[in-house]
Amino acid sequence: MSYWLLKSEPDEFSIQDLRLKKTERWDGVRNYQARNFIEQMQPGDLAFFYHSSCKTIGIAGVMSIASHAYPDPLAVDKSSPYFDEQSLQKNRWLAIDMQYKTTFKHVLKLANIKALALNDERLLDLKLIQKGNRLSVMPISNEQWQCLMEACVPN
Repeated sequence: MSYWLLKSEPDEFSIQDLRLKKTERWDGVRNYQARNFIEQMQPGDLAFFYHSSCKTIGIAGVMSIASHAYPDPLAVDKSSPYFDEQSLQKNRWLAIDMQYKTTFKHVLKLANIKALALNDERLLDLKLIQKGNRLSVMPISNEQWQCLMEACVPN
């Protein structure tokens, strides 16, 4: 099993939206490195749902990968803000289905994650807190997953 972190702006799509829908397509990713990570995802993998560009930025819950990657239908939908003219020839973007697992009682804020990283070497290479990293999809190591889960779900 692999672990991931996926970002979404909650005014566009939140953990609460996923909870209501149970399973939903994760689409609109327009970065090649993030797309390549989506391609590596397998059904059953787990992912943190991360709220970005909002008042409370951080990890809001957990979802699981519910499908293999497939061509993103928004890339060829001319009415979509994620339309990509070049994808009409060959769709180069991917989507994946996500299934709701849980919402944390409190969002694990980015500031708390950064503070935790100062004292826990498991987060040393966490892409999320590396300067200049703005990827919306990123891998999380087993050790990073365990560390962040411990912080999200106190004993």
